[in-house]
Amino acid sequence: MTLATTSRPDELMAALRRLTGDEKHAPAAFSTLDVTWVLYDASEEGRTHQSPGDVALIDTLDGTWTVHVPGHPDEVAPLLRATASHDDSVYVRLSTRTNRNAHPDADKLRVLKRGSKATVVAVGPMLDPVLEATEGLDVTVAYTHTPRPFDGTGLRAITDDSVVLVEPYLAGTSSRLVADALSRAPHRLPSLGVGRIDVRRYGSPADHERWHGLDPATLRRRISEFTDR
Repeated sequence: MTLATTSRPDELMAALRRLTGDEKHAPAAFSTLDVTWVLYDASEEGRTHQSPGDVALIDTLDGTWTVHVPGHPDEVAPLLRATASHDDSVYVRLSTRTNRNAHPDADKLRVLKRGSKATVVAVGPMLDPVLEATEGLDVTVAYTHTPRPFDGTGLRAITDDSVVLVEPYLAGTSSRLVADALSRAPHRLPSLGVGRIDVRRYGSPADHERWHGLDPATLRRRISEFTDR
């Protein structure tokens, strides 16, 4: 088998478009690696193409899946190479929405900012909107591009009470795992992400982020409301 890797979602899609028949589906029948280009890149094609419930669906499958949600092109190739070295089940969720800086070592929670009022966990391409939203706020920001398995040990090392979870897919997808990690103490957990109601509107990726409350301005308001209670 020949493995070709790319760190650019547009290059991946160009390669897939060159496959015209059943050959584009055949590898999935024999592979434990699933790479999907999602989020609002298909913002002009509707909710089914945006797959907001994909990670929640992965959670229903038997066995233990690793889920990678890289937030920068330079995070993609190392993840694919690591995945090719074993036969475990892996799902890689790609998007053209990227952060300014890569953090290839963020398979566990990586703290990028420290504060005292709450911990904001940003997954994949949600990091830059979260960093912009929390500028000047007294909160900790932790980032990961690998929400499965979730780094519960790392979260407990950062906080034991107040967490804001910001994910680029269905809101609340990882809330169960955060709650499990903090189950030994009372805690508060607002989960921000894509809404469960289809907005039934086309537009740009930025439009969809705004409609779902994932733009920096709305994130800042919601995080501030939480920390000021």
